[in-house]
Amino acid sequence: MTSTESNSLPLWVLHRDQVLEQSTNIEWRYGKFPDYTRSNENLAKESTHHHPQGSLEAIVQNLVRTFDVEANFKTNPQQWISVVNDQFRMSTNGGPSYTVSDVVESGTYKLLIGNTQHYKAAEENFETSTNLFHTAFPEGFLWEVLEVFSAPPTVAFKWRHWGHFKGAYKDYAPTGETIEVIGMSIARLSDDLKILSLEHYYDNTKFLEKLTASGKPETGDRDRVDCATPQHKPANFWSFLQKLWYGQEKAKTEPRKPSACPFSALIR
Repeated sequence: MTSTESNSLPLWVLHRDQVLEQSTNIEWRYGKFPDYTRSNENLAKESTHHHPQGSLEAIVQNLVRTFDVEANFKTNPQQWISVVNDQFRMSTNGGPSYTVSDVVESGTYKLLIGNTQHYKAAEENFETSTNLFHTAFPEGFLWEVLEVFSAPPTVAFKWRHWGHFKGAYKDYAPTGETIEVIGMSIARLSDDLKILSLEHYYDNTKFLEKLTASGKPETGDRDRVDCATPQHKPANFWSFLQKLWYGQEKAKTEPRKPSACPFSALIR
């Protein structure tokens, strides 16, 4: 790939630390500036590709990471710089198209995963989804570009998303396994390299199957749906469900209600 001098590139395709350094008067989610120190350290150690500065791969990677910062932490769509706000649309596996406002309201996890056996988007919101995956991957759920197949304005690229399963996913015990998701995306860009649309394609069930492969741990908190109030379910009902979970190959999990717990430690 031909490299381009970084000083001639727009801010949103530079390293996200440079983007954050120049972000002023932003309406941040949780009321504070996001800290990517640990994420940067882990990316340096665990990324399989280290793209040259100014290469097309680095530009695409930086742009998507800027989008991710904005999707997770900027609550005012008018303050986003990575997209053409009034035109932006995002879809997954040919599904519904979502706007910037949809992303702000629901978050990327909910919109990218959808309704599956082990994750029900319809039952989650921004906070519950974020908490689920921050808990499951306490060291971060990292992302990198593996390969870029075409140059702007229509950029097709292959990516890798991974994390170490060291915290519980819902009531499923962590295995310590490194869980990896490989996918492809098509980004349509404006002349100044802002995102007009993002189409993601990946298997949204495989990594959830790995998160639930260990089975339900024995815990006294299983009956709770929020921080203070236990469900009033008879004990023998839960015993019956346990037999179903462990005794059948194709067991179905009971729909889980969103947690009412406050999420005061989401930024890691």
